[in-house]
Amino acid sequence: MAGVPTSLRDAVDATKERVAALHAELPRWELVVWTAGNVSERVPNPHGEDLLVIKPSGVAYDDITPEAMVVCDLAGNLVEGERSPSSDTAAHAYVYVHMPEVGGVVHTHSTYATAWAVRGEPIPCVLTMMADEFGGPVPVGPFAIIGDDSIGRGIVETLRDSRSPAVLMQSHGPFTIGTDGRAAVKAAVMCEEVARTVHIARQLGQPLPIGQGHVDSLHDRYQNVYGQH
Repeated sequence: MAGVPTSLRDAVDATKERVAALHAELPRWELVVWTAGNVSERVPNPHGEDLLVIKPSGVAYDDITPEAMVVCDLAGNLVEGERSPSSDTAAHAYVYVHMPEVGGVVHTHSTYATAWAVRGEPIPCVLTMMADEFGGPVPVGPFAIIGDDSIGRGIVETLRDSRSPAVLMQSHGPFTIGTDGRAAVKAAVMCEEVARTVHIARQLGQPLPIGQGHVDSLHDRYQNVYGQH
C-alpha cells in the first residue's frame, strides 16, 4: 500500500469529510437499509493517477466518520485505510476511469427504483421533473455480478450515450453519477422520487407521455438557466 501522495493530503482529507457527510443523506432520504449503499468521490491528481474515497464494506451508517473512509486507486486497490473497501469499489473505479467527467458515484437499493430494476423496465419520462433532471427515461443496465468491474462496464455502456445521471442495474438497483458526490446523491434522491411517483401513477391508469421537443427544452432550461449562477 503506497499511501496518499503528500501533494494530495489536503485534498484527500477534505474529500473524506464530504463523503462521510454525504453518506448521512442516504438514510435521511430512506434510500438504504442496514449497511447497504455507498457514496464515492474522485480525488483529482494533476501529477498522476486520480484516487477515490469511499466507505468501507459492511460499516453501519452511524459509524461512518471521515476517519473511517478508505482511499483507493482507480484499479480498486487500497491506498489508505484500516478496513476493506466497499464491495462496489471496482464498479466505482471503472466509472471514474472511463468517464473522466464524473466526479461522484452513488449506489443504493432504494425501494421503488430497485423495483423497476427487478422488472428490467426503464422509468418512462412522463414527469417534467424527469425531463429536467434526467433528460429522458431512466435506463436499465445489464445484469452483472458484484465483485469485479462487470457492474462498472454496464454503468458506463448504458450512460455513456444517455443524458440520465442514473441507471437501474437489472435485478440489483440504481447507480447514479455526477460532477461530484453531492450531485450524484441528488440524482439518487430524484431517481427514487420519480420511480415512486410513476409507479403510483401506473396504479391509477396510463401516464401521459411528454413530447421529445418538450423534454429537450425542459432539460436545457433546468441544466442551463434554473437556479443561481
